[in-house]
Amino acid sequence: MVGFKPTDVPPTATVKFLGAGTAACIADLITFPLDTAKVRLQIQGESQQLTTAAQYKGVFGTIATMVKTEGPTSLYNGLVAGLQRQMSFASVRIGLYDSVKQFYTRGSERAGIGSRLLAGCTTGAMAVAVAQPTDVVKVRFQAQARVEGGRRYQGTMDAYKTIAREEGLKGLWKGTSPNVARNAIVNCTELVTYDLIKDMLLKYNLMTDNLPCHFTSAFGAGFCTTLIASPVDVVKTRYMNSAPGHYGSAVSCALTMLRQEGPMAFYKGFMPSFLRLGSWNVVMFVTYEQLKRAMMAARGSWEAPF
Repeated sequence: MVGFKPTDVPPTATVKFLGAGTAACIADLITFPLDTAKVRLQIQGESQQLTTAAQYKGVFGTIATMVKTEGPTSLYNGLVAGLQRQMSFASVRIGLYDSVKQFYTRGSERAGIGSRLLAGCTTGAMAVAVAQPTDVVKVRFQAQARVEGGRRYQGTMDAYKTIAREEGLKGLWKGTSPNVARNAIVNCTELVTYDLIKDMLLKYNLMTDNLPCHFTSAFGAGFCTTLIASPVDVVKTRYMNSAPGHYGSAVSCALTMLRQEGPMAFYKGFMPSFLRLGSWNVVMFVTYEQLKRAMMAARGSWEAPF
């Protein structure tokens, strides 16, 4: 057995909530440069007036260009907002998934695909409602090098204040509709695929409930999620990062992309998206599973009589 052993008592909702947020923050710290590269590739070609002279080619080419022209710290633009997002966002969409799934199955241990999909959609939408402003600020920070004549925002709090002052409170909730759509898709694909792969591996005794099983399930979930969610992710990034009035709506943004850049524009940044989601899923789910076991083991030792 690799890692912590499963505990006799299943993890509580609080353990899952805190464990999911913490695991997601750890995953973000490790994979954030890939996410920044993905955003830069997704917005490239959006508008001639807003594009810098630096042209990005591929994920590693983008990272190399950013390090050369902006310095290595540019790869972590928006990290503070990113960690704020994960602590509030992942705690809800991942940490509450099992609880919501049990609600839909009315406490039954056997959960069908429909109940899993409903649970994924529900927690994904709930998470967006809580964390949307942090996502807007994160994307703006990651993309701000494309604005000529200085930095767009001087710090995370400055970004929140500036967006609220210049665009109103609705500016902090910009792109909520495509983000709800994206996260319904991402959550359903990511969590349900992880759930199904893991259940299958355990059911047919292909693996035991340990790190290799969690790694395999997370990698498969990352690939499926990237394939399905990329088009919505590109539209979400473009729309949230756009200047006020540039696009009338998320649908207008998608139609403009299709007309001006063709259907392949919806898969811009696919490789960094896969590298990001694949590695993020592996780190997050493996860490999450271990944190749940560690926290329950610690709880058991605290409650054990002396």
